[in-house]
This record gives sequence, C-alpha cells and structure tokens, in this order.
Amino acid sequence: MKGYLFLALSIVSEVFATTMLKFSEVFTILGPSIAVVLGYGISFYSLSLCLKTLPLSLAYAIWSGIGTVLTVVVGIVVWGDILNLYSALGIVIIIGGVILLNQGDQHNATT
Repeated sequence: MKGYLFLALSIVSEVFATTMLKFSEVFTILGPSIAVVLGYGISFYSLSLCLKTLPLSLAYAIWSGIGTVLTVVVGIVVWGDILNLYSALGIVIIIGGVILLNQGDQHNATT
C-alpha cells in the first residue's frame, strides 16, 4: 500500500510540474520555473521510493499512463484543448493497458 501512495504522489507532482512547465513560458517566469524543478524532483524521488515495493514494469506503466491521462485532462480544463474521439479512445486504451498490466502482475503473484 505504501508503494502505491508514493506512486500517487509521484504522478500528482509530475502532472503539476508539467503544468508549471507550460506556465513557465520556456523558463522565463521564475515562480513556475522553480515549481517545475521542485515538482519533477518530488516526482522522481517518490517514484524511486515506490519501486522498493512495486515492480518496475507496473509502476512505470501506471506512472506514465495515468500521468498522460491527467495531463490531457489538465490541458482540456486549463487551456481549452479539444477532446475528440481519437483523444478519448487513446485515454481508454491507456487506462485499459494499465489495468491489464496490473491484472497480469496480480496473476503472477498468485501462481
């Protein structure tokens, strides 16, 4: 459970850092630029802590997949990015892939 908490913190801080990257305007605005460095630092440190208890393949799939989906949501909500059929289908495929990887990992743990 502790690994998943660190993974969640890693995902949230990565999405925060990516959002601040856009606000930093190519690192020309100090506040968001500092937030980028801090956010990614927290993200990678938390990801390394979660790897003490979670398999690399599962943790990275969840981190990148859910991070991508949340970044799409931020783009839609904050910057008015368009959610079309292709974007929605891509999100569904990403989430489905993460679920399948998680199921496969649980199956391997029981055998």
